[in-house]
Amino acid sequence: MDVDGVLLSVENLCVSFFTQACPEPGLSRAKSRGRGNGVVPAVQDVSFSIKKGQTFALLGESGCGKTTAALAIMRLLPAGQGRVVQGKIFFEGQNLLALSEKQMRLIRGSKISMVFQEPATSLNPLFSVGDQIAEAIELHQNKAADQAWEDAVALLRKVGIADPERRVLEYPHRLSGGMQQRVMIAMAISCKPSLLIADEPTTALDTTVQAQILDLLDDLQKQNGMTILLITHNLGIGLQRADNIAVMYASRLVEIADSRQLFAQPHHPYTQGLLQSLPPVGCAVNPLQAIPGTVPETLHLPGGCKFHPRCRAGCADMRCRKIEPALREIQPGRWTACWRAD
Repeated sequence: MDVDGVLLSVENLCVSFFTQACPEPGLSRAKSRGRGNGVVPAVQDVSFSIKKGQTFALLGESGCGKTTAALAIMRLLPAGQGRVVQGKIFFEGQNLLALSEKQMRLIRGSKISMVFQEPATSLNPLFSVGDQIAEAIELHQNKAADQAWEDAVALLRKVGIADPERRVLEYPHRLSGGMQQRVMIAMAISCKPSLLIADEPTTALDTTVQAQILDLLDDLQKQNGMTILLITHNLGIGLQRADNIAVMYASRLVEIADSRQLFAQPHHPYTQGLLQSLPPVGCAVNPLQAIPGTVPETLHLPGGCKFHPRCRAGCADMRCRKIEPALREIQPGRWTACWRAD
């Protein structure tokens, strides 16, 4: 992949969750007791790069490993449960996985910020939204409490919350879902990060508010020159908002392409199925084409290509059933993990 102007580069990332029968390396079996009975490969051999100023979408169904990959980048995997077992994550030339926790804390929140999926569960119900925004400013910018509070008010105004002087005193439960998400975005951009990870930022919001939040992210990106990693299961959002898209299925990347190329000519059967399931605009309503079967359980993944049991092509080629296809560049800027992509 092109390294010129790359802000974030993820190389061969593998993340697993360890349970009772297979304890995490470094933990005794006794300490791992009660966590289940196996190893869950949540992310397998994931590689992608994001250039400065881009919006890069990580797209796929729920449970495919999108959020786990983002938490690995932030070094926020649950302690004693999930662990990066292989790979490197380079941000501004530094391997984040090689940094100490103290060094990572200086980057997390200041240079890399994350908007989490459920703002209602991410915001602390015991503190006002102003206190929570000001705390991040005091921590990362070493500003006095009064100045941090003024900045919190200005940030709420910047993300489009009316009457910010009053809203800054509100507790999260007094705000709507859309306003809570705006507060999360205000907190995330408080230190003008180079990279913003937006994990399903429009989940549980109605269509109008979804558009407002996405427009807000676009505006903030232009103003601050941010790079955005957008995590979503909504194909339409990815195609409309992202420069490049990486499609995940069952813990692996199956396709990476420019969003326009992906929409015009998807190569992987899974991506083709996703596009065929979208209702056409301006045409007669016909029954939508569903992808047959269901997503496999992570503990019981099929051999070979993980998508082959659901592939409409029938997988007559024995390679599909026996050998896992590697993600390879089949055209300039087009990466696909499929034996039939040629």
